Order: sequence, then C-alpha cells, then structure tokens
Amino acid sequence: MKHITLVLCLFALAACKEDVTQDVSAVTLDPQAVGHYCQMELLEHDGPKGQAHLAGLPGAPIFFSQVRDAVAYIRMPEQSHSILAVWVNDMGADGASWAAPGADNWIRAESALYVVGARVKGGMGAPEVVPFSDPARADAFAQMNGGSVMSLDQIPDEAVLAPVDLDGVALEGVAQGDDNDTDFEQRLRDLSRKTGG
Repeated sequence: MKHITLVLCLFALAACKEDVTQDVSAVTLDPQAVGHYCQMELLEHDGPKGQAHLAGLPGAPIFFSQVRDAVAYIRMPEQSHSILAVWVNDMGADGASWAAPGADNWIRAESALYVVGARVKGGMGAPEVVPFSDPARADAFAQMNGGSVMSLDQIPDEAVLAPVDLDGVALEGVAQGDDNDTDFEQRLRDLSRKTGG
C-alpha cells in the first residue's frame, strides 16, 4: 500500500509541475548596466552594445560594451552557463547614433548583418563589428566607413578574438617571442570550431 501511495504522490507532483520557460527578451539598457568584461557603465561608452541571456539566470542578462565582445563571448568554449539568446543594437534603427546607439533597438545576433573591418572603434577602443537589421543601411555604412557586410557566422575569428593595441589595430603577435599567448589564441579557435561556434 505504501508503494501505491508513493507512486500516486509522484504522479501528482509530476502533474503539478509546470514547465517554466526562461524569458530571453531583450532588456532595456539603463544607467545601471555594466560591461561583463570591463565592469564599466555602458552608457559612458560610444558604439553598439550587446546582451546575452544565460540559462538559469532569468531577467539578468550580461551586457557587453562592444558587439565585438558579445561575438567573442559566443565563440569562447569555456562558458559557465548555456547561452539562450544574444541581442545587439540595431545601428540602422531610427534615432540610433554612435554616441547614443539606443536603449531598446535590440535585434537577435544571429539575424543581424554586421559591417566588419570598418574604420570605427567601439566603446572600449577596439575595432567594432557593427550590427544592422536592414541590408541597405549596412551597405551604406560600409560604403561610408569601409568594411564588408557579413552574417554572424561569416565574421572571422580574428575580427573578434585577436588582441588589439591601443590604436585598435589587430596585433600579429602579442609580444615578440611570446608563444604562450599565440598558442592560447590558436587553441581557443580550435575549440570554437569543434563546438560549432
């Protein structure tokens, strides 16, 4: 009889359990938002931003001072939580400017088009990959600022993972004879390719 009661209780608990889906909607950028890597207030920095929603952390996305950093985060194999959604500022949205990219003009990272290699620097001074939802606006930005229009998957690892100097130029090697950093960067790229990132 105890076994039957236990089984009935388990069925009742299973029936009561609701599958709760985590909300991964974009969160409005506010003055309290800080960059995941730099821990600085995002609104103090120019250029587009990104946010990532992680499994098990509802309502608390991590923010990025540059879209370049958000794309790098996606490609890094060592994550503490699964990435559920990544949003980036649509720089072709009405009212978006480099100084004020917008608080609510978010688009999904995987659906955006990016201008890669443009003569622009993001909020932390590194070369930026600039997201757009409208292909015509992306093309116009590339014609004015240089660079090529690409999908998220087409962005080369070097555009987001390579170290940069203070002038925003990608470095060939971190330091002369410093094989450890070069080796780490190559291992990171290899892991990213194995995991499909």
